[in-house]
Amino acid sequence: MNTIVLVSDSTCDLSQELLQAHQIQIVPLHVNFGEDSYRDGVDLTVDQMYQRVTQEKVLPKTSAASPGEFLAVFEPLIKAKKEVIYIGIGSGFSATLQSARLAKQMLETERIHFIDSKNLSSGSGLLLLKASKWIKEGKSAKEVVALVEGLISKVRTQFVISTMDYLHKGGRCNSVTALVGTILKIKPIIKVVNGAMEVGKKPRGAIQHAIHVMFEDALAEKDQIDPEFMMITHSKADESAKDLKSHITQELGVVNVFETQAGCVISSHCGPGCIGILYLTK
Repeated sequence: MNTIVLVSDSTCDLSQELLQAHQIQIVPLHVNFGEDSYRDGVDLTVDQMYQRVTQEKVLPKTSAASPGEFLAVFEPLIKAKKEVIYIGIGSGFSATLQSARLAKQMLETERIHFIDSKNLSSGSGLLLLKASKWIKEGKSAKEVVALVEGLISKVRTQFVISTMDYLHKGGRCNSVTALVGTILKIKPIIKVVNGAMEVGKKPRGAIQHAIHVMFEDALAEKDQIDPEFMMITHSKADESAKDLKSHITQELGVVNVFETQAGCVISSHCGPGCIGILYLTK
């Protein structure tokens, strides 16, 4: 039995099957509509969240998991003599990592290790899958941490945004930008670079065209892509994900292409129809 346990948060956007297969424990972030607070993926589904947004014409706020919530997960593991490695949403996107560090201080232990993914969604999920592989190979916690930290700069995360409404309502673009983007039918490609989100290419037209542009960017790196894992993560874009997975399988030679659904926190920022390709380079 492994003495090392992986812990993440709900924004890693790995499927329940992957979480169970790799024995990853999850601490949920929070989605808040006014005074009503919900645990991401526990008290609120993505469908329920979108329904409420439609009804109330307002986006929810999101908030970090608390130190107490991490304490509730960490403490039994430490009592069971386990080593813990936490890999979750990057510190530039959320205070969740800070909460996890505070929980460690409360326990006064050196058997909890942290990795700042500097990423989000299944970008951190990819690091978890690699960590799980090395744990199963018998590497120590310190060895796993060092190996994963060496991969952080090699994560490639990019998403096509289907609608500008969520970026606008969430304060990530102003009214003029949102209006112009909508009129011109711009489907921006959002990338994670150096622990922050930035706008990449801005293809115009149908979402399928923007997805093709995103795929072509990945295809240009074909020789540099780590063939072990690739993620297609989306929010209610099942048909697009199916088509994209077919192209990736045929043209990129990746061994494991996983399709996963974005949770409430990620979906609240990117909106329905958003779809991303996430992978590691060699």
